[in-house]
Amino acid sequence: MPECLVFRVPTRHPADVSGLEALLEAGTVAPDEIVALFGKTEGNGCVNDFTRPLAVMALEAALAARLGVSPAVVGARVALVMSGGTEGGLSPHLLIVARREGPAGEVKAADGKALAVGTAFTDDFLPEQIGRMAQVRATAAAVRRAMATAGLADGEDVHFVQVKCPLLTSARIQEAAARGEPVATHDTYASMGLSRGASALGIGLALGEIPEAALDDSVIGTRTDLYSGRASASAGIELMRNEVIVLGNAPGWSGPLRIAHRVMRDGIDFSAIQGALADLGLPTGGQLPPEASERVVALLAKAEPTGDGLIRGQRHIMNDDSDINATRHARALVGGVAAAAIGRTDLFVSGGAEHQGPDGGGPVAVIGRVGV
Repeated sequence: MPECLVFRVPTRHPADVSGLEALLEAGTVAPDEIVALFGKTEGNGCVNDFTRPLAVMALEAALAARLGVSPAVVGARVALVMSGGTEGGLSPHLLIVARREGPAGEVKAADGKALAVGTAFTDDFLPEQIGRMAQVRATAAAVRRAMATAGLADGEDVHFVQVKCPLLTSARIQEAAARGEPVATHDTYASMGLSRGASALGIGLALGEIPEAALDDSVIGTRTDLYSGRASASAGIELMRNEVIVLGNAPGWSGPLRIAHRVMRDGIDFSAIQGALADLGLPTGGQLPPEASERVVALLAKAEPTGDGLIRGQRHIMNDDSDINATRHARALVGGVAAAAIGRTDLFVSGGAEHQGPDGGGPVAVIGRVGV
């Protein structure tokens, strides 16, 4: 019976793998058990955020040395999701997700389900496929494969799907042009949103949240009413494929971990976070006390400023600030609200929520220990 393990370790800089190395050295987790690595790095989270590929290179090298393979082999089989930007009080950290096979263990939840993880990858995209239906459909297929790997036959048991997706650079745009192929946009920053949006729509398609008949190239990045309540997508310069991590509660898995999610209607939706905590049996009378906070292994959330420049009728300037990108403001906002709920700042809050929750909102998921 498999068990999903999740470890949270701080990082001192984007290439710091000492927390991972300590777990491996102690035998707490074996290198061949690791299936995914989430990371929050302190870059700008924009097109030229090279803290993400730096972190990926360091992690691939560390695992490659332990496994006796090349870094490329590690990158081909481990989903590496580095999300740039730790604005406000967010703390840089890694989440190490492992799958351990072994004898049947105790399942703490009353319904007999425990945290399950599945991963899958698309093929590399051509630049002209980024932000278009080719990416939507390929993502949907990868999500279904990851669900099958995790034994998540019922889409309702899926609570969070994380995708790392590519973006367009000037070089990639020119490569497509040399072949006579037009790309979705010539604005490299806008390409991040289109790639995230196409990935999120693919997740929604796979989970039955969005009908395929509603989808075509024109709705990507424009139809804010089409969204997934369980999608999280982060774009980066370090890859050309989509890497998919599906997290849910499945029968046939053991261990004390479980995941719950809600959808934040805006960046200050404290009650949505508390709802996810309540689903895990955690107290919701205010900020978690330290002993309850320690039961929260991870919080994962999306952040996005509203398109109309308002939060519950009050004006915000996130979209008007020419010095700091709007997604950076949004990460700080949601990060602060989430930290107030959990009582910690090592939280995975990712900016850019196109088709990931309603306009200005986004999904929030909590992984916690139940029955303790």
